Formats: sequence, structure tokens, C-alpha cells
Amino acid sequence: MPLVELNSITPKEIVPGYSARFIHTENMTFSYLDVKAGSALKEHSHPHEQVAHVLEGRFQLTLAGEPIEFGTGEVMVIPSNVPHSGLAITDCKLLDVFHPVREDYRAL
Repeated sequence: MPLVELNSITPKEIVPGYSARFIHTENMTFSYLDVKAGSALKEHSHPHEQVAHVLEGRFQLTLAGEPIEFGTGEVMVIPSNVPHSGLAITDCKLLDVFHPVREDYRAL
């Protein structure tokens, strides 16, 4: 799987307003998300390290109770097991990278 055409991957709605295309490697999951403005992701945590990159738009991430708004070209690092939630301020395109692989996303 050295070359992947992202648009050939069927998107999956993981929660209302969050549509994702997944690429899984042996050790990582890449989640390319299209998010509708106003869509919220409830607080959760997971054992995976996560890097969240806003490709387009504005997004608010609440990390360990602290809201942080970030936008196009900005990246947040979410350590494993830290509670976090999200809110799309505008329509967004995001890239979330997880280590290790998100087996729950592989199953979608």
C-alpha cells in the first residue's frame, strides 16, 4: 500500500458531523476528517498518542479542561489517556494521527 488515493476511500461518519477516511499502517492510524461547523465531539480519552492537524478551518480542542482554538496549519499533540473534546468553529478538514493503530477505527 505505498500509494493511496485518499478520494478512493469511502468516508465513514464516526459521530454526527464528523466524516472520516482511514489509512492504517502497521503502527499508526491516519484519520482524514471533514467536519461540519458546530459539530461537537464529547469528552473522551484513549491510550493512543494523537497528533491533530487542522488542514482547513478553525477548531476548538478542550484538552484536560483547557479550551484551545487552533486553525489552518496548526497542530496539537494529545498525550495518551488525557481527556479531550472538540468543537468545529467552522467547517474543517482535519488530520488526526494515532499511535498505535486504532483497532476500533479499523473495524468501521
